[in-house]
Amino acid sequence: MGVFPQLILASKSPRRQDLLKLMDIDFRVVLKEVDESYPEGLTPAEIALHIATKKAEAFDEDITDEVVLTADTIVAIDGLILGKPENAEHAVEMLQRLSGKMHEVYTGVCLLHKGQYNKFYDRSEVFFRKLTDEEIRSYVAEYQPFDKAGSYGIQQRIGLIGIERINGSYTNVVGLPTEKVYQQLKKLGM
Repeated sequence: MGVFPQLILASKSPRRQDLLKLMDIDFRVVLKEVDESYPEGLTPAEIALHIATKKAEAFDEDITDEVVLTADTIVAIDGLILGKPENAEHAVEMLQRLSGKMHEVYTGVCLLHKGQYNKFYDRSEVFFRKLTDEEIRSYVAEYQPFDKAGSYGIQQRIGLIGIERINGSYTNVVGLPTEKVYQQLKKLGM
C-alpha cells in the first residue's frame, strides 16, 4: 500500500489497529468524541453504518487529502441490539443470551476522502455452544469486556472455547472487515 493519501484511523480499538498493521497499512490514530446514539427503527446494518458515518462526519472540516476510516461493530440477536455492556452483571447477561445460539455481527465502515463518504458494512453469523455460568462469569471477571459489543472478543478465551462456527468474515467479528476495507482503499489509490 502506498503512503499517499495518508490514512487516519478514527478508532481507539486496539483490535482495529492490529488488523491494519497486519495488513501493512500505514496509518495514524486520531480520536474525536462522538455521540453514538441512533434513531429508532433502523436495522442492525443501518445502525452500524449510521454510527460509523457520524464518526467520519466529525472529521469533515479537518482533513484535506487524508482518508479517514471509521467503523462501528454491533451484535444482534433475536431482534435485540447488544452494544457495549454497562457493567459486569450486564456483560454476564449478554453472554447468557448469546450462549447456545446464533447471533449476527455487523460492522459498518465509512471512508471519508475529499468530502465523499464511502460507506459499506459486513455481516457475519456466529454460533456459540452452550456456555456454563462459571465459564461466563470467570471470563467477565478476568477479561472485563466492557469495550466490546456483545461482551466478548472472538480472539479471547470465551471466543476460543465457545464459538462453534462462523458464517462470514472472522475479521468482521473482530471489528473490521479487512477484505472489504482493503478493496475500498485500493479504489482510493492506497
